[in-house]
Amino acid sequence: MQKFYKVFLVLFIVFIAINLYALDWQSDVLSEDNLKFVFSIASAVIGLIIVFVMNTWSQIGAKK
Repeated sequence: MQKFYKVFLVLFIVFIAINLYALDWQSDVLSEDNLKFVFSIASAVIGLIIVFVMNTWSQIGAKK
């Protein structure tokens, strides 16, 4: 994995960890207070998927 992808991988994992810590686990996950954290976690997960897809595409292109 290239250094560029590793930076974003760590960044997205940190975002997920911070937002999981900030969630109020006593109330409903989709409550109004938690909704901004849930959206942030979802966008970080999408970012992780995109990082892995881009890394895979770069490895496929390098083998040819």
